[in-house]
Amino acid sequence: MNAVVDTPVLHAQRLAEHINRATARIAPTWPLDEFIAVNPYWGWVAKPMPEAAAALGTLGGTRLTMPRDWFRAQWAAGRLQPQHLQAAVAAESPRAAWIDDAQAPAAPIAKAAELANAAEPEQAEQAKQAAQVAELVADLQGASPPLSRLPLITDLRDRAGSPRPGLSWADLVTHQVSQHCAAYFDRHQAAWAMDHTQSLFDSWRQHLAADHGLAWRHGHAALRQQLAGLPSDPQAVVAAALDGLGIPEEGRQAYLSATLMAIGGWAAWCAYERWQARLGGADDDQIEHLLAIRVTWEWLLFADAPKGIVPAGWAAQWGQADRAIAQLQQAQRTDWLLQSAAEIAYQQPLVQGLSQPQATGASGGSDAFGASAPLRRPAVQALFCIDVRSEVFRRALEFASPAVQTRGFAGFFGLFIAYSPLGSALERPQLPGLLAPAQCVTEDAGSAGLGQVLATQRRHALQWRQRWAEFRAAPASAFSFVESMGLLYGGKLLADSLPSTGAPARWEDTGLPAQAAAELRPCLPQARNDPAAAAAMAKGILGAMGLVDNFAPLVLLAGHGSQSANNPHAAGLDCGACGGQTGEVNARVLADMLNTAAVREHLRALGVDIPADTHFLPALHNTTTDQVLLYDTHAVPTTLATELAQLSAWLDVAGGRARAERADSLGLGTIATNAAALKQAVLERANDWAQVRPEWGLADCAAFIVAPRSRTKHLNLAGRSFLHDYDHRLDPDLGVLTLIMTAPMVVTHWINLQYHASTVDNRRYGSGNKVLHNVVGGHLGVFEGNGGDLRIGLPLQSLHDGHTLRHTPLRLSVFIEAPQAAIDRVMSQHDVVRHLVGNGWLHLFRIDPDSAAVQQYRHGGWATAGAG
Repeated sequence: MNAVVDTPVLHAQRLAEHINRATARIAPTWPLDEFIAVNPYWGWVAKPMPEAAAALGTLGGTRLTMPRDWFRAQWAAGRLQPQHLQAAVAAESPRAAWIDDAQAPAAPIAKAAELANAAEPEQAEQAKQAAQVAELVADLQGASPPLSRLPLITDLRDRAGSPRPGLSWADLVTHQVSQHCAAYFDRHQAAWAMDHTQSLFDSWRQHLAADHGLAWRHGHAALRQQLAGLPSDPQAVVAAALDGLGIPEEGRQAYLSATLMAIGGWAAWCAYERWQARLGGADDDQIEHLLAIRVTWEWLLFADAPKGIVPAGWAAQWGQADRAIAQLQQAQRTDWLLQSAAEIAYQQPLVQGLSQPQATGASGGSDAFGASAPLRRPAVQALFCIDVRSEVFRRALEFASPAVQTRGFAGFFGLFIAYSPLGSALERPQLPGLLAPAQCVTEDAGSAGLGQVLATQRRHALQWRQRWAEFRAAPASAFSFVESMGLLYGGKLLADSLPSTGAPARWEDTGLPAQAAAELRPCLPQARNDPAAAAAMAKGILGAMGLVDNFAPLVLLAGHGSQSANNPHAAGLDCGACGGQTGEVNARVLADMLNTAAVREHLRALGVDIPADTHFLPALHNTTTDQVLLYDTHAVPTTLATELAQLSAWLDVAGGRARAERADSLGLGTIATNAAALKQAVLERANDWAQVRPEWGLADCAAFIVAPRSRTKHLNLAGRSFLHDYDHRLDPDLGVLTLIMTAPMVVTHWINLQYHASTVDNRRYGSGNKVLHNVVGGHLGVFEGNGGDLRIGLPLQSLHDGHTLRHTPLRLSVFIEAPQAAIDRVMSQHDVVRHLVGNGWLHLFRIDPDSAAVQQYRHGGWATAGAG
């Protein structure tokens, strides 16, 4: 056999693969004005979660579970009990995945006999598990195993002293790279922009060469000479640096991953730039430039290091990274068993509640077992986003009137759109970050002439606002502005500091008369220009909603949004399915489409007959105040005036009930029974520019339930569950189930893992103390203080109330009511779904539509939920 010759081409190909894999492990972060939740471990989902955790610990120094004392507190409080530990130990065994004969996948009798013969006697197995449980209880009194992160050169250089008093080399390098990136990527904030004709790497190299503030042992001239000799191509720079550092081939991928994690915030921003480019069919290599910058810093510090600071075996240990990862994974086994036990403690009562037989609701239809029941037309059908905050309001609205039928659907309402307000240059996405918009919607003023007038007014008003902002920010006017306008702005600051309950002004209404602004309606031109195409789109949306017949007189399409003041992360409280915006635009566009007579006519030909007396009403659920604002009510037929008034009354009742349920979590428990005082308090809270916790957002999210509402209607899910209505009988080709498992399930997983990561390691995956935030580049993200890395993820105040955590870090538990074969088919066809489920990034349960029994997918098969 001929040996493979290591040619320069093969060497370059291997390097490119190392760089591709290292950069692919960095999840994107979205800008503040489109701030959506992201699983920051997204690049690792192809590996089992405990293995990924060990890799992240070894290379980045992070944990994916809470410290041992947190589990100890759960045990002391009784939330974690012996049966939960027992179930976690039992579930770890692959035997647990198919012990249910009825669920065995066409169970080969020979295989069953083989495993039965190989299995330990029942008593011995029970004794073994009991010993493991006893060991877990004992381990609760100890500490989590320490992380042995492989050191970078920046870590080793601190052995010879810090570069400045109180500042480590790692912090100095992070600060220098971060400040440069903040200036380079700024397009909105700084009046004096950097030269963007240079690449990120070349720009950084030039600025570092001109920086005389750093002390170099070999002198600044040597630094400049070394920088000047570097190539401009980032892959060539990385190759030279790796050779100079002596990193072995088998350790290069691990080393490159570790260096990117060391500047993880800006790496996430560059990953976003690449993500957006690839959504549009292009590409972006700035994350490779950032990698080249960080590796060059390592190389520079290596060459400048005092003798003996870098141990002789330092580079070789990177070749043993896989062994270190495997050792840490074994050491963390107890922590993952405790994590599973905490999740089982949450799952068990939920499984019990979901498996209860349910009677047919007041609105008729099919019960939980699929039996037919007479359909009674509901007074209102109210569609809400699957957001966990909607679960609280849906329960409250159903309590207000049994004649209301609520449904859950992704809050972008299936519209692949961007939105460009009339007379504005803005074009913002109104759909999940996983997707790219296919069409752009704007506003209709009712007539072309009026639209042109309003567009001109808005454009002029926005231009004056921009000039005013530029004048305030100009360096030359900084002191004169304060001297000239100080008293005027003092009054404004005083007014902003006083309690207020009014709705905040919208920038979209700038320069427009109130009546004109109210009459502008976002719409899809296709609804009027091509009603046949719009009808085809509408049929797909209604089918995915499960709303294809028995339409109510009023169908409420309720998007959602939040309300807060002085909050850079405000978009994170809005609708993630709408790209970090409110759901107003999507709700109004869909309502307009479904109310258009020509679209309905074509829908009828497609088999969806919307009655003439049905009207779709758009609305916005304010999740901070639990008020529901109805839009375009002037378009509601007069024949439905009574129904509209009744709906408004029910929404008011529901709002009061939802506010009362949330009052204690907001520190307003003492006035929970005083409806007027409580409403006043939450309205003031929403407008208080000093309020760091206007609401809790999606904190404590733990489950995603895909089933008819009858399955969950009897349960108080405490605002912890995403609820997506789904009836498998309306989905013979599995198109809807496929969409749910590849889009909403992924999005809810992203939300759950962002809260999880921000909780277990806020320093690396959260944004720290909100009080110390400074916005970077107008919208890129925040610094905590005046420097350091770009902070990603959630602020501490979104997770902790000052006394205790408000988010319990549990992996998402997904429950789907559908036949086993249907779920198996979707998993078999989609790698991402298989990775999330098979590698333990979420828990997948199946509710049997006929028996209501609940099974869990484990180790490649289905077993009765809770079985050991």
